[in-house]
Amino acid sequence: MAEGDLNIRNGVTVFEDELQEQFIRSSGPGGQNVNKVATAVQLRFNARNARGLPQRIREKVLELAGSRATKEGEIVIEAGRYRTQEMNRADARDRLTELLTRAAEPPPRPRKKTKPTRSAIERRLKAKAGRSSIKKMRGKVSHD
Repeated sequence: MAEGDLNIRNGVTVFEDELQEQFIRSSGPGGQNVNKVATAVQLRFNARNARGLPQRIREKVLELAGSRATKEGEIVIEAGRYRTQEMNRADARDRLTELLTRAAEPPPRPRKKTKPTRSAIERRLKAKAGRSSIKKMRGKVSHD
């Protein structure tokens, strides 16, 4: 594993050569600096052709990425929160790592259907009958 590789979980790795970074001008506050320096980063990761991702995780990460994923299976993350390239670069990689970590979580175990016990059914019906009789007693009072 090289220096810039991202190790997400056991068996899930993003290799440095699969990440493309392009620095763009950031929007928002920054004074005159914002129009001169390209501090925001656009991180591209081709999830569909990634070597370090199992097929199940590839499909899940593209599903989780939503509008950040292109039709070609590329995930585009833009980070311009900070005023330095280094911080924005780290932020974009952290967001990609978080997305891949969520995709690598094992699927939830299916729910087993359960049936109420006979005594539980009887208790429920007895309680219903009790409430019914209480409500029947709330009728109009007759003045004889």
